[in-house]
Amino acid sequence: MKVEKKLQELGFEIPEVAAPAGVYVLARRVGNLLYLAGQTAHVNGEVKVKGVVGKDLTIEEGQEGARLSALNILSVLKSELGDLDRVKQFVQMIGYVRCTDDFGNYTGVVDGASILFQELYGETGLAARMTIGTNELPGGSVTEIMTVVEVED
Repeated sequence: MKVEKKLQELGFEIPEVAAPAGVYVLARRVGNLLYLAGQTAHVNGEVKVKGVVGKDLTIEEGQEGARLSALNILSVLKSELGDLDRVKQFVQMIGYVRCTDDFGNYTGVVDGASILFQELYGETGLAARMTIGTNELPGGSVTEIMTVVEVED
């Protein structure tokens, strides 16, 4: 439970797992890889960071949304694995950022999630990553992030 202790020391707690918002599963394990569905900036089923970076929101506010997405990823991981210490490494992350057409720093926004994972897991918390700007996300969320992690049995 080292990761959960670190999370508490950073002032965060794992939210409740939200039910899928459509016809899909939250996670699918293939061998030692666990593929997680995209997670938005929601808490208890309600999107907490809504808006458009570059219009309504600053980069820092977008990063807060990315951290919420990351916390929801941790929630799904805990639900699937029982213990966050079973994550061996983050393999891939794809982050979507709701932003204006001329906003180009979506990488900086998704850093909010990457920094949290790095603080919790060290270098193994850093994944190969792709970031994409978009005009809309579910519920008006500023971010949606999906991950693939390698897990230990």
